[in-house]
Order: sequence, then C-alpha cells, then structure tokens
Amino acid sequence: MEWLQQLVNGISLGSIYALIALGYTMVYGIIKLINFAHGDVFMLGAFIGFYAIARWDLGFFPALIIAMLLCAIIGVIIERVAYKRLRNATRIAALITAIGVSLLIEYTVIFFRGASPEAYPEVFANKSINILGANISSISIVILAVTVVLMILLHFIVHKTKIGKAMRAVSHDADAARLMGINVDNTISATFAIGSALAGAAGVIFGLYYTRIEPLMGVLPGLKAFVAAVLGGIGSIPGAMTGGLVLGVVETIVSALGYSLWRDAAAFVILILILILKPSGIFGKNTREKV
Repeated sequence: MEWLQQLVNGISLGSIYALIALGYTMVYGIIKLINFAHGDVFMLGAFIGFYAIARWDLGFFPALIIAMLLCAIIGVIIERVAYKRLRNATRIAALITAIGVSLLIEYTVIFFRGASPEAYPEVFANKSINILGANISSISIVILAVTVVLMILLHFIVHKTKIGKAMRAVSHDADAARLMGINVDNTISATFAIGSALAGAAGVIFGLYYTRIEPLMGVLPGLKAFVAAVLGGIGSIPGAMTGGLVLGVVETIVSALGYSLWRDAAAFVILILILILKPSGIFGKNTREKV
C-alpha cells in the first residue's frame, strides 16, 4: 500500500510541474519562445499567496485567486515590456532576454525582502485519510482537486471561448489570423496572462505542500517544468499535463527506492533520453523547418 501512497505523492508533485509546464508550452506554441522567467512568476505566486494568508488573514482559496490574478497581470507586463519588441528578433536574443528577466525578478525580490526563506502558514489541518490501506494527506487531495479544476477550466477556455479560438488560430498561423481580423498582440498577452495565472496557482500549491518558500525557489521547479513540457511535446497542452504528472511520479519513485539524492538528476536524465529517442515528445508532431 506504500506504493499507492507514493503514487499519490508523485501525482501531487506532478500537478505542480504540470501547472508550470502549461505556461511554457502555451507561450512556445504561440510565439516559439521559451520563457525562462516563468519559474520566477511561479515564485512570485508563492509569495503573493504567503502574504495574502499570513499578513492579510485570508483563506487558501481567496489567496489562490489573488495570486492568480496578480501573476496574470505580471505575465502581461513581462510580455509587453520585454518580449513584444523581440517578436522578429533572433531566437537567441529572445532567450537571453528571458534569462535576464528571470534574474531581474529574483534579485528584485531579494533586494526588497532579503534572501531568507519563509515558512508557509498552515491553512488546512493536515489529516491523513485512509484509502485502500494507504494514508493519503488531505493536502494532497486539495492539490489534486485544485489542479483538476484548473485544467478543466483551461480546456474550456482553449476550446470553447473566443479568446481560446484566437489562441489556436495564432498558434497555427499568426499572419493568417491577423488577416482574419484577430488581434494577435492581445491574443499573445492573453496567453501570457493565462500561463502566468496557472504558475501563480502552482506557487501557492507548492507553498502549501512544501511549507517553505524563498526567492530562488523558482529555478529548479521551472527547469523541471520545462523538462515536463519537452517530455509531453512542447506546444501541446495535453502533453504538458502528462509530462508534469509523469515527471512527478518518476521523481517520487526514485526517492522511494532510496535514491533521494538522484531525484533532481532523474528529470534531466529524462530530458536527455527524450531528446535522443523522441525529440518531439509524447504528443508532439515532427515538424520540418524550411530554410
């Protein structure tokens, strides 16, 4: 029954990676940019949630909504200030800018509040629920419930709303979408807003799960979420969800087998293998670039 427990732990961790990976994959799908500042938006979400709960005495769900809204605004600002003028620039220029934005966010937070970690306040009494002989923590169940709701909401937005149709059209062919009267700039901003809101939610969930946050906490989960996006097929929303969950379960299994020092390395071993064996990822399509 311990394996069931580890599986639930893995899915809880994978849910966090999946929520961050969705932002990477949505932005890449539309403007072919790897937004390395995305992990730091996740960190900002964790801190916004922390201040909402600890300083403003709000509950978990109001803190989650505030973190998502503020991170969505931050995501749009980052896109408008840093990335918009680089649309026609080389890939490497956009990539270097993304790394620069990432460092700017991290060290701005350190400048204003210091580098010391914070202990996340307890918002739920962490009770264990016995399911099929395995003790599952109530926090794991809350994380799974929140992730499932957010993913259903994202699916609805992408497939059933006007902005979702615009996002899919721009992803397919931005020039043709512009000719059809779609405002491409607003669609790209909306994509950043949605991806950043999901990263903000992941930050609050991460704080709830690990109970410790600090200004450089976005680096490793951000890189692992990027691995999850590549594993699932970057540009594919179902791929990002699947990649995140697979990565979380693999990490937990590696720890459960007694190789906890190797759990971070496992993510990058997966990245190397997927790039060698199936570069397009699980759900990705092989595309040939015309020169």
